[in-house]
Amino acid sequence: MNSHASKPELDPRPRHFLRDSDLAADELKTVLELARRVKARPRDYRRALDGRGVALLFEKPSLRTRMTFEVAARQMGGFGVFQDHRDGRIGEREPAPDIARNLDRWFDAIVARTFSHRTQELLAEWSSVPVINALSEAYHPCQALADFMTILERFGSFEGVKVAYVGDANNVAHSLLHCAPQLGVSISICGPRRYGPRQADLRAARETAAANGCEVEVTQDLISGVAGAAAVYTDVWTSMGWEQETQQRRLAFAEYQVDERVMAAARKDAVFMHCLPALRGEEVSAAVIESPQSVVFDQAENRLHAHKAILMHTMGGNNGAEG
Repeated sequence: MNSHASKPELDPRPRHFLRDSDLAADELKTVLELARRVKARPRDYRRALDGRGVALLFEKPSLRTRMTFEVAARQMGGFGVFQDHRDGRIGEREPAPDIARNLDRWFDAIVARTFSHRTQELLAEWSSVPVINALSEAYHPCQALADFMTILERFGSFEGVKVAYVGDANNVAHSLLHCAPQLGVSISICGPRRYGPRQADLRAARETAAANGCEVEVTQDLISGVAGAAAVYTDVWTSMGWEQETQQRRLAFAEYQVDERVMAAARKDAVFMHCLPALRGEEVSAAVIESPQSVVFDQAENRLHAHKAILMHTMGGNNGAEG
């Protein structure tokens, strides 16, 4: 950070969304309900962000996240401007505090997809408009919103629901780990001990689970971890930024592919979930991802509606239907 810069005095503070715990349980439920209303009656929200701009700062490649945020802003009367930083990370050419203090003069929100979570925190610290985490190495909170929206659509409520996450405890796993207990959903993280969740996040999730009557489990036993799950979730074994570990991760996770045997250990009505892109034949078999149990494209669709809801929630858009 520039040693000559003074910390901004922002009043009121913008409502950032950097990690799932930035939303209290009641807010999380409110955003999910708003997303469902937007999906059911999209035209009612076509002026919710009338004329407002969203800056999209992406250090990593994206299909679903970029497209759905751009479409979300446009369909609600706003607009998105995309800035590709893959040739140089945020803060290398220009400090993150300076970037934030430029963008907040032109835009009404900043959507950032970064390697480092610290970059997200710096943008938020210096921005007078909301900063939304569209993925960092630590969390993927917007994905988790779409995921739990999909689960709610499929099962009607979160009562008695268990999510089993299989594989690398990456950013998606940590977001699920925080969201699930807030909603009263039990969660099991199944994978090699070396690739388990961060201890601080695990402690926080277990405290929330104890207060909400659900469970958080971490296990190396795939079949027992999946037992009784309503949703079996996995992701690629090697996330962006860890490509140098591809081969060792293939060896470490070889026994953790989600195939028909794994799905048979879950509930009979269980769904298969994946945030995409997927590597068929590695973390999931082609038979499972293409089966009737798979809701991966429902998750992808719901990214649009979840992003609309979080934009309105953070930007203070018109959340009520027109008419």
